[in-house]
This record gives sequence, structure tokens and C-alpha cells, in this order.
Amino acid sequence: MLSAVDETRPAVTHAQDSGSWPFTIRRHTPTIGAEVGDIDLREPLDDDTYLALRRALVKFKVLFFRDQNITPAQHVAVARRFGELEVHPMISHHPDHPELVVFGHGKGNPGRENLYHSDVSWREVPSMASMLRCVECPEVGGDTIWINMVAAYENLSDDVKTRIARLQAVHDAMPTFGQALSDEQYANMRKKYPPMVHPVVRTHPESGEKILYVNEGFTTHLANFAKEQPYRIGSDFRLGEMDLLQYLYRQAAAPEYQVRLKWQPNTIALWDNRSTQHYAVQDYYPAVRHMNRATIIGDRPV
Repeated sequence: MLSAVDETRPAVTHAQDSGSWPFTIRRHTPTIGAEVGDIDLREPLDDDTYLALRRALVKFKVLFFRDQNITPAQHVAVARRFGELEVHPMISHHPDHPELVVFGHGKGNPGRENLYHSDVSWREVPSMASMLRCVECPEVGGDTIWINMVAAYENLSDDVKTRIARLQAVHDAMPTFGQALSDEQYANMRKKYPPMVHPVVRTHPESGEKILYVNEGFTTHLANFAKEQPYRIGSDFRLGEMDLLQYLYRQAAAPEYQVRLKWQPNTIALWDNRSTQHYAVQDYYPAVRHMNRATIIGDRPV
């Protein structure tokens, strides 16, 4: 069930089923999310700690770290430990660190991240993970929700799994990011970042888990629906595709697959973009919410 992680404080465990961790782990739902303790992200990660964090990330899908008063340079350094970092082409950057995107919302600038999505699924090579740090946030409101899309896939009926096994989905940045661009900027971005086709069901490259990999933020349609799903008459094709895609979108909204984080300054969330989606709750306007995010480049979905 949906759980606010600052309120649910289960007993510390060391996750014997995954080996000993060099830090503590607090699980927050049976499905997704864990808080990591006894770690200082200002310090470089040694090999054992890095490998344990990566193993925990794959297992729990999203990790939370409290009271991490790190600098932007340290943020970049710890994120880069997990892989090469991207520079986002359409979101504002930190002035000294282009690898950090800056989300600054407040009066006159409401947030627009309140839809279920996986970061940069519209890239040919989408992200492996994202690391988001709270710089400033409201006393209440502005939570973020993460969703376990492995569980979302596993709980589909067998007939739906059969229907989507060979389907390909089109992911496109422009419906979301193109609204704020001039015609010339739009044309340039469309040329640089054309729509990409990824499998509806991807396989996690580290765990081997099957993942439902469509999201309402960037998935626009199914590339091969007509070929894979025979239809009686013409209208069945388009309506059938829309109905199926809407059904797949809705799986992310199930509370049983979710965990919810109440932010505090210097809280960090590290999540696996391959196996999760997330939703930033926009209930705090016109209060200020200021976040920095580093995004780690991943692999092409298969």
C-alpha cells in the first residue's frame, strides 16, 4: 500500500537474502522502496559500498538517503560512480555543473512533472538511474511517488501478457517538452531527438526481470499494433490500440505498486529508471520547491 516514508519506520534489517550491506536498510513497502542509513555521500564510495548500493538499487528500485548535505560537485561525483551522466537538452542546468538539471518551482512557475513517467525514455539509450536532491521544499506537499513496474507487469493477466509480448511502443519528448519551444527550436529539437521505438516489455539487464515499459509522459502510441493485433474493421484498429495503451498506462496508478516520499532539505532519492516510474505531486503551489537531479545513462531496452 502507499506509504509515506518519513512516517513508516520499520525495523532496520541487513537484507541477509542479498548479502551483507555496509549500511543499514529500512524497507518501506513490501513492493518498493528502502531508506539507506549509516552512509555519508560526501565521501567517495569505495568499491564494496558502491557495489552494495547498486545491488540494493536493483532489489528495492528506489533508495532514500536523509541528511545528506552535499555540494553540487559532490552530487555529480556520487552519481557518476554509477555511470556516465547525461546533459539534458531541454531542462535548465546548474550554472557550474551541466550534469545537474534544476527544478525550481514557486510563485509564477508551477511544476509540470505531475504525470507518471520514466526519465528520458524518449532517448535511443534511456537512463539507467536518476539521483534527485532536495535543496528547498515546502513544509507540507510536493511529495514524489515511485512505482515498481516489474510488479505492474507480473500482475497482468496471462492474456494481456500474451497480447503485449511482441509489441513496440513509440516514445517522444516533444509532446511534453515541445510546448515551451519556438517553432525554430521545436524543429531543431525534433531533428536531434526523433521519436524512438522500445519494447512494451523490456528485460532488466542486471536482474533479468520483465518490466512494463510504457508511460503516459512520453509513450505516444504502439508502433506495430496493427501487425500484431488483427482487427475486424478499420475503427477497431485505432480504438483497440488506444484502449490497450490506456490500460497499460493505468497500471502505474495502483497503490499496491507505489511508495511515497515526503521530502526534507538534503534528502536524496536514487531510483532505477529501467524498472520504475515516478510522479511529482503538484499540491504545493505557490510554495517553493527547488531540486537538483543527475541522470545516469543506461542501455538500449531489449
